[in-house]
Amino acid sequence: MSLYSCQKNSKDTVQKNSVQKKNPDPVENIIPKPKYDLKTVVITEENVVDFLTWYGEQNPENRVKIECSFGVIEVELYEQTPLHRANFIYLVKKNYFNTTYFHRVVKNFIVQGGNSDETITQKERKNIGKYFIPAEFVKSYKHKYGALASARTWENNPEKLSNPFEFYFVQNKNGAHHLDGEHTVFGKIISGFDVLDEIASQKTDEGEYPLLNIKIKVTLSE
Repeated sequence: MSLYSCQKNSKDTVQKNSVQKKNPDPVENIIPKPKYDLKTVVITEENVVDFLTWYGEQNPENRVKIECSFGVIEVELYEQTPLHRANFIYLVKKNYFNTTYFHRVVKNFIVQGGNSDETITQKERKNIGKYFIPAEFVKSYKHKYGALASARTWENNPEKLSNPFEFYFVQNKNGAHHLDGEHTVFGKIISGFDVLDEIASQKTDEGEYPLLNIKIKVTLSE
């Protein structure tokens, strides 16, 4: 009897192992590909809304810090301007802004960043894509002191599309409300107003370009 029992148990074990070694359904192991390949995607006028909507869903961050030789500016990006928030976060993660400067300074008005005369900046723009962002106007978002907004061209731009690469902060303590409804406000400074004011006090040439290069580094806030 004991021999029979051993043979039966051995047979059962073989059968169980056989079941365990059965190849899983290959369909269950398929990992869906992302909608866009971030290593190769180029943003265009045709895919800009779809891409930024998708990217924003995958990347919910809304706090960044901008470092320069005068200190650090902490910024909050608004959830209610999802395309602009997603675009800014995308450029931060691409390290685009780290090739740029605060390149325009107008005391008691604005401090503008996101561009430079460096070849690498133009190369990065070309690699990222040629596109504009649809305006996202929210009535409660005004050009108050410390507001973050997108630069744009005024000529031949009736839809008030935003330049995706350049931004500015309102430095006038009374605001710049003549720009309300003209440029998309998509964030605000939460700390570092003293840094903003120091930048605004720098001497410039006739083209409003600071005589001192103010290189910036933009990263996600922890």
